[in-house]
Amino acid sequence: MTPTPRKRLVLVLVAAGLLAAGVTGADARPMRPSPAERLRQDVEAIHALGVSGVQARAVAPDGRESVATSGTADLRTGRPVPPDGSFRMASTAKTLVATVVLQLAADGRLSLDDTVESLLPGVVRGSGNDGRRITVRQLLRHTAGIHDDLPGYTTPEEYRQQRHDVHRPEELIARAMTHAPDFPPGEGWQYSNTGYVLLGSIVRQVTGHPVHQEIEERVLRPLGLDRTRWTGVSPALPRPHARGYQHFGPGSTVDVTDQIPVDHETAFATTTRDENRFLRALLGGRLLPARQLAEMKRTVPVNEEVGQLWPGGRYGLGLVERPLSCGGTYWSHEGGDGGYITLNGVTEDGRRSVVVSMSEARGDSPAHILEQENAAGALVDHALCAGSHRAR
Repeated sequence: MTPTPRKRLVLVLVAAGLLAAGVTGADARPMRPSPAERLRQDVEAIHALGVSGVQARAVAPDGRESVATSGTADLRTGRPVPPDGSFRMASTAKTLVATVVLQLAADGRLSLDDTVESLLPGVVRGSGNDGRRITVRQLLRHTAGIHDDLPGYTTPEEYRQQRHDVHRPEELIARAMTHAPDFPPGEGWQYSNTGYVLLGSIVRQVTGHPVHQEIEERVLRPLGLDRTRWTGVSPALPRPHARGYQHFGPGSTVDVTDQIPVDHETAFATTTRDENRFLRALLGGRLLPARQLAEMKRTVPVNEEVGQLWPGGRYGLGLVERPLSCGGTYWSHEGGDGGYITLNGVTEDGRRSVVVSMSEARGDSPAHILEQENAAGALVDHALCAGSHRAR
């Protein structure tokens, strides 16, 4: 979960309506569409909401891929959405950060019970913040109480003024330290982007390398994810890609592709193919030893506010657990920034996965945000429930 435009509203999700299937006779049962056809229908349903461009890719247990696109990649030219175009990974990169931290724990280079003060002396202080009481595990799980105060834009004018601003991690952390904690460490849950900025600083302190370099060497290269690239302070995206749009209100849809993400240390561009491969490898046990993967999947309830956004959802270490309509749960971490919103999911065994990327954020009203989240969430549920006798 990330802000919209950089601080997205947290709102109640309403159950998405399912597309009605036809019947062949009075006594016939509804004909269930194939997984590929259902994916196409769900992508079209998202586009019908007014989202300019949508691309989705679902992977079955046998490795077979279903791909669907809808809309346009460019409102000026009308060119089609590329089926594997790049987009900003945004907060899905938190799962990359968490994976690296857990790998370092497996290597014995840090402990999840280490305090922030022991790793970053003097950094978390002031306004009641105390790094001696906050652990690495709490940062990963959003239970540290660190208040979030990242820069962000809410109007076209603010976007144009701020889009090329570069913020150092130290600056972002210092902003948070001017606020009192949201709660004492370990006594609540609140999503904190700043907590993950601190984790990036911890990775640099422990390894001597920036977190993006450790992600590249420990995750991307071993998996061959050559379409997932650190963009850093570049405001551009690798080609091909759809343009990213922010809908600020009637008559105010702005191309916001050109911008530098606030936390450029974890600014990655990716594709639906690469994101699927990453999630499948992670849940399939290819990136973490069994002990660390089990630790990652130890979840806690989110707060009431976010629980409305993720009904039944629980947060682990950089990973979200959510229920499936066909029974069981799936693992995910959505991301949204700079006009790109992405939802994803992978089953417990890592054998079925899906990624849907939308190249327009309709963040002008609660109703539009709800519609977009609901429709994308329904697509994820349908794709992961494909083949289940309980799927509808």
